[in-house]
Order: sequence, then C-alpha cells, then structure tokens
Amino acid sequence: MFAILLAAIGLSVYVGKDFLPYLDEGSIWIQTQMPPGISLEKASEMSTILREKLKNFDEVTYVMSQTGRDDDGICPFAASHAEVMVGLKPYKTWKKGRRKADLIADMAAMIETMPGYNVGFTQPIIDMVMEQIAGAHSDLSIKIYGEDMTESRRIAELVKKLVEDIQGAADVTIEQPPSTPQLQIVANREKIAQYGLNIADVAELIEVAIGGKAISQVFIGERVYDVICRYTDISRDTPEKIGALMLTSGSGAMIPLSTVAEIKTTTGANMISREMNLRYTAVSLNLRGRDLTSFTNEAHSIIEQQIKYDHTKFQIRWDGQLENQQRAYSRLALLVPVTLAMMFLLLFFTFGKFRQAGLLVGMLPLAIFGGMLALVLRGMTFNVSSAVGFIALFGLSIQNGVIMLSHINILRQRGKELKQAVIEGASHRLRPMMMTATVAILGLLPASLATNIGSDVQRPLATVIVYGLMFSTIITLYLLPILYYLMEKRQLRSSEKV
Repeated sequence: MFAILLAAIGLSVYVGKDFLPYLDEGSIWIQTQMPPGISLEKASEMSTILREKLKNFDEVTYVMSQTGRDDDGICPFAASHAEVMVGLKPYKTWKKGRRKADLIADMAAMIETMPGYNVGFTQPIIDMVMEQIAGAHSDLSIKIYGEDMTESRRIAELVKKLVEDIQGAADVTIEQPPSTPQLQIVANREKIAQYGLNIADVAELIEVAIGGKAISQVFIGERVYDVICRYTDISRDTPEKIGALMLTSGSGAMIPLSTVAEIKTTTGANMISREMNLRYTAVSLNLRGRDLTSFTNEAHSIIEQQIKYDHTKFQIRWDGQLENQQRAYSRLALLVPVTLAMMFLLLFFTFGKFRQAGLLVGMLPLAIFGGMLALVLRGMTFNVSSAVGFIALFGLSIQNGVIMLSHINILRQRGKELKQAVIEGASHRLRPMMMTATVAILGLLPASLATNIGSDVQRPLATVIVYGLMFSTIITLYLLPILYYLMEKRQLRSSEKV
C-alpha cells in the first residue's frame, strides 16, 4: 500500500507530461517569414541582415541561410521565406549556467525588435521529419480545411490570435502568406467570337507579351539554348499598357486586348496548400515550458467555444507532435502490460507462489516514483527515451528483489524460522544488491549528466535508470523484507487455523 501511495503521488505530480521532440544540441534551425510580395533581392538583403545579427552571439560559430525555394524545388517556398542554419559552439565554452533555451530566448527577443521578420525555432532533422509527416515546420500545426480560401484565412487569423495568448505558445504563425496583388485578364468569349478570334489567340498574346515564348533555338557546341521572345518592360508594366496590346484578326484588323478582355488588379492567394485533395490553411506553433496534452486540450476548448464557423464546410485538425504522441501512447499501452505480464509469469515460475511474485511486481511503483521524481526535478518530460528507461528500470528492480527473496526462501527451506530467515537474508543480500545497483548507477551517471551533441536521446533514459534505481534500491532494502515477513506470517497463521 505504501508503494502504491508513493506511485500515486508521483503520478499526480507528473500528470500531463508528454512526448516532445529531441533537440540536436549542436545547431538551431530558424524558419523565417518576411513580408509577402517582396522581391528576391530584398528578401536576400533581409536574410543578410539577420545573419549578421545572429553572428553577434558569443555561442554561435556560423550562420547560413537559404532564401526562397531550393534549387531542386522540393520545398515550395516563396521569395519571402528563408531558412537559417545556426551552428553552436560546444557547451563547455559557454558561460556557466547558460542553456540553449536561454540563447533561443535571447535570439527571439532580438528578432522581435527587427520589423518584418516572423520566425520559428526548430532543429534541422526534426524540421524535415515534421515536414514529411505533417507538412509543417513546428511542434504543432492547426489545419483549417475548406475550399473557401477567404473564410479559411479568417478562421486561421482568429485561431492565431487566440493561441498566442495561451501559456506555452511560441513562434505562432500562419504557414501560408497572406493575399498578394494580382493582375487578372478575364477573356470575353462573345466579343472574341464577334471579332473573328478565338481564345487561343488571346492566350498566345498574353504568353508572348508577359511570360515569354520560345520561338527558335541556338546551338553552341553541344548545348542547345531557346530563343525567347517577350515584349519590353516599358510596353507591359501597367494594366493600361497591357490592355493596349494588339490582336490581329483573320481579316487583318488590329484589335486592342482590352476590347475582348477585362483587365483588372485584385488580390489572390499567394500559395494554396492541399492535403487529401482538400485546401487547407495552417497555423503553426512551437511549445516552450508547457506539455503537449494540456496545451492541446486548452487550445482546442478555446477554439471551439470562441470561433464560429460552418462545421459542414470547414474542419479543424491538429497535426505534428500530437500525432506522434498518440501513436507512441498506443504502442506503450500494449508494450508495458505485456512486459509486466511476462515478468509476473517468470517470477511465478521462479518462486512457485503467486503472492511472492505479486509482492515483487507490487514494488515497481517505487521505481516509477523515483524515476518520475528525477524527471520532474531535472525539468525533463516523459518521452520515448524515458519510457525505455522505465522498462529497463523494471528489470533491474525485479532483479534486486529476486536476489533477496530467493535467499530468504533458501534459508527457510534449511529450517530457519521466518523472522530469523528474513533478518539473515536481508543482511546477507545487502552487499550483492548494493553492488548490482552501484554498477548500473555509476555506469549510466555520465550519460544522465551529458550535454554534448546527441545527448538529448540518452539523457532521459539514463536519468530514469540512475535515480529511479537509487531510490527503489534504498527503499527495497528496508521495505521488501518487512512486507515479505508480514505476508508470510499471515499465510502461516491461516495455515495453522486450517
């Protein structure tokens, strides 16, 4: 009962802690959104300014940036989007007590003073993984599905405004840039037919005049180059000049483009994202100082209560780390019970008594409490790495219990009384249990304290084993013999009454 009570306290302290992405300690990846519609030259200039500012931090070794889409065209970014890679010096060269989270906070505060920049901090590998899984460059992505882009944008703006005020939200942004000015040429088919033209004539004129069209080829050695024909900039830089472009009818008459088409300026979507054949607008955000489950529950409740929209035409879906968390939970929900069941069966085959096997399994909450307490004190979260550490901790804790109970049973078989067998068995097995625990603790202690590149994966696992085993071993040395004595004494009394 005491073990179960301690475990309950540990669970209540740690409730809500979830799976969070691992961070590569050696770098920072910054997704930068600049004002939409700016030229590539202006965007490159802003990227250069950002690089120079970031290089001023003492912890930074190098800064690289890529403006617009990459050469392979894998990422459909506009010219206003830039990806910035920041390399970091080893932690041992940093000021004492300064952490990576402090550096990111200082960078974010500095960028907030620079107008025109909207950034999100992430890591190179997890950024690529999340891009492939959820189509987002952040921990969470709130996607609004719907065909009406104007209404989707309105809902996304409201979601962004609400989420920004929730504790733990950081780097909140709308993935798709806002609407940009567009020039529309709407052909009038009736007038086109009236003048003896067809729609292909209008399309060809627009293609040649504005976009350019290959009319020939030039061979230079083994290479072939297209000869592009396009009107000069001075003849197509305003809607009026484009409307004055001439079409030639079958009779040779010259007809202005504005006669057979409506030319107007308007605004339209800068980028249209699709998933499952549905248009969507995404609000992306990162979490800092907040667990995933409690934040998602709070944000979902606020959005459903305060945003009014047509649920038959629009759907809001959460993607990103939440999806990974749910998948990991489902696997652990199967793995942990199977592991405990196998342990119980092996213990039963070892002792031949259900009560003794149940006693050792009942001591596992002590290990859980110690591991969770260590995670809380060190500011870590329950993730896949720490979950594996708990499974390994179960085995080490059970091993210590087997060492003690098996020796006590042997002493009882040799004719020792229950009380004397418990006292001698506990004292005889003190040294073996301490040696087993000490080897594991000292072996994994450096890993639990490591801060080098890649240590984020091993640190939660080692922390759970080191401190959980330390706690459970000390308690087991005193509590397990007492519980064993009380349980076996009660069993002897029951046998005597029968």
